[in-house]
Amino acid sequence: MKPYLTALIIGVAAIIAFALISNAVKYRSTSSETIVVTGLAEQDFNSNFIVWSGTYSRKSADLKSAYAALKVDENAIRTYLIKKGIDNSQMVFSSVTINKEFSPNLDANGRNIGQKFNGYNLIQQVEVESTDVDKIDKVSREATELIETGIEFNSTSPSFYNTKLNEVKMELLAKASADAKTRAETIAKNAGSSLGRLKKATMGIFQITGKNSNEGFSYGGSFNTSSRRKTGSITIKMEFQVN
Repeated sequence: MKPYLTALIIGVAAIIAFALISNAVKYRSTSSETIVVTGLAEQDFNSNFIVWSGTYSRKSADLKSAYAALKVDENAIRTYLIKKGIDNSQMVFSSVTINKEFSPNLDANGRNIGQKFNGYNLIQQVEVESTDVDKIDKVSREATELIETGIEFNSTSPSFYNTKLNEVKMELLAKASADAKTRAETIAKNAGSSLGRLKKATMGIFQITGKNSNEGFSYGGSFNTSSRRKTGSITIKMEFQVN
């Protein structure tokens, strides 16, 4: 083979190799350019399920007497709640907790020489679960009326829930994803580029706080049950390729 022909072949091969390497480097450089954004979505919603409870107690030196008085209270509370429009099937009365109460037994010089039995303190709880949030919320505030009948009734603050929380979460995810994409498109456009395919998406923590409250977000996710009206929020981190 003539020397000039060999040199020509080598030269062409070198040009092709250089072009291939340049394209590979260019492609690798282009494909590594990405935009990372975080989308946010918030949505207010109301509770559609309520759980409320109250406790009552009786004390006596005699266990049977205390238990009998507690059963009278149970029947009176049941009757009261039924009159308020709560169905008997919505009430759950707990088992009775029996506490023995003692006090220090002091001698004439004020020294503790043991314990003195003061009697029994029996405690019971009634719990109500319902989808009628308005009614039960109202009853929870009025139940102290039972005190007027001689029942030592302690009403607790209700807990509020939403049984369709999954639907709320999916709506928030859709909104957060759209928000992230819009942010990424704006960044790409201002940089003179266009948005490419989605490379990665990571969902943030689902947070539920009281509406118009100053509750802080929790690392593991907030789950407010004390507020009837709530705000759900979620973030999603998305990474897009840039063209």
